[in-house]
Amino acid sequence: MYPVLFKFGWISIYTYGFFIALGFIAGITLAKREAERLGEDANKIIDVAFYIIIAAILGSRLFYVAINYKIYIKDPLEIFKIWNGGLVFYGGFIAAVITSFIYLKKNKMPLCKTADIIAPSLAIGHSFGRIGCFFAGCCYGKECTLPWAVTFTNPDCLAPLGKPIHPTQLYSCLSNLVIFIILWLLRKRKKKDGQLFWLYVLLYGTVRSFMEMLRGDFRGETVFGIFSISQIIGITAAFTAIIILIYLGSSKNIEKE
Repeated sequence: MYPVLFKFGWISIYTYGFFIALGFIAGITLAKREAERLGEDANKIIDVAFYIIIAAILGSRLFYVAINYKIYIKDPLEIFKIWNGGLVFYGGFIAAVITSFIYLKKNKMPLCKTADIIAPSLAIGHSFGRIGCFFAGCCYGKECTLPWAVTFTNPDCLAPLGKPIHPTQLYSCLSNLVIFIILWLLRKRKKKDGQLFWLYVLLYGTVRSFMEMLRGDFRGETVFGIFSISQIIGITAAFTAIIILIYLGSSKNIEKE
């Protein structure tokens, strides 16, 4: 597709980075709006979002490098070229959760309530990011003969050229958009703080587990020769979310309206 969006002399604006930036802006804007609606300090939400962004970028890149370490042993400088693609969502998610937990505890902010505020932003931000993946050609799918298969021809793309493949980036973009819509519509109907966040974990973990079966890029070492690392994390996260949602939704734990 088009890895480079614009060129101004020696300055290049990469499509991947551009859409990731759009995703962060959209996510922060919505989180700020939701915090204001719930009477929370919007400035603190913006602060925690800033730390989440940094942690997410570092965590997702480190996770990708760890999976594809053989590439970076040959050329270590490639580690810093994130504009070429190469961010693993779960690496960023885990790093962001740890960072936000520390920040929220330190600043005595409500953990579950804040997680619910941020959950829809994670989904919409990720949706934008996957558009960037599509243009960069990373996170590509397996070969297929479906009518909507895409064929990459730009030699600067990371996807294999001249082969019809699943547009897994667009699948992920649309699925995250659907998750965002579900969370946004349910945010005023939740009975307990934390339900929205764990619903996000359940939905994304389920979708990601299926999506891994269509991915054609290198998925790292497999477990039992079948499951990718991201698939194992997704399945584990989904089952954990089901247990927690059942607990939060039990009659003894539902708060009175």
